[in-house]
Amino acid sequence: MQIGIRLHDVAPGTLEERVKAAHEQGFTCAHLALAKTVQEHSVEDSALTPGYATYLRKKFAEHDVDIAVLGCYLNLAHPDRSEIIKIQERYYAHLRFASILGCSVVGTETGAPNEEYRYEPACHTEEALQTFIKNLRPVVECAEKFGVIIAIEPVWSHIVYNSKRALKVLKAIGSPNLRIILDPVNLLSAENSEHYEQVIAEAIEDLGGYTDVLHMKDFVVEDDRIVSGAPGTGVMKYDVILDFVKREKPYIQMTIEDSRPDNAEWSRKFLESCTADL
Repeated sequence: MQIGIRLHDVAPGTLEERVKAAHEQGFTCAHLALAKTVQEHSVEDSALTPGYATYLRKKFAEHDVDIAVLGCYLNLAHPDRSEIIKIQERYYAHLRFASILGCSVVGTETGAPNEEYRYEPACHTEEALQTFIKNLRPVVECAEKFGVIIAIEPVWSHIVYNSKRALKVLKAIGSPNLRIILDPVNLLSAENSEHYEQVIAEAIEDLGGYTDVLHMKDFVVEDDRIVSGAPGTGVMKYDVILDFVKREKPYIQMTIEDSRPDNAEWSRKFLESCTADL
């Protein structure tokens, strides 16, 4: 396996400085969310040129860091149709950019049926799911044209909130370019966290064959809500997910999440030690 980090969790600096820091902390890949990482110049759609992609590809190669995921986490269930068109255009730009950047995966979560992108009971309705599928479909078609994977990340508080719901999306669209980013903690709520290993095992059974990237973090339950942190800082045991990696995904890229500059390297070593114990 290859362990990486979200670049916007690295100590603040230019993108080039963040890539260098990630390499120095022992990470071999990165999750790149341009809008969260780059402040020194525009990353609007018109700025995502072949020249910029070529420049970034060379900079990452200089530090031997691969781009595991190009993040584009926008709300594909936004209730305003004019906003949906803008959001889809943003995905198209990221998919085109990824094809030149040498990044195979553009990642997204699955939205909410409101402008604020917040949880409400309607997130878990069939109507919300069908809206998401409808709006995702042309994005997947674009991914097919560019030869890039669009990977959805199930999150309990979003529309695709469990592994069965994710399977519905995969089967409804039926494209080899639609895959899964699996983040076990994102499938948890205060209600199911007591049985989190069962939740993870079910997700692996349902989505393991579709999973191309892992996001890794930890959690605790505070005031009836899930609070996430870097791997090794909570209550989670990693044997189920890492055994899956060892058996079925030996070279998969995984990126740690919710780390801080002062604990990121420690968290990487923690995951490596968990793997060594299997």
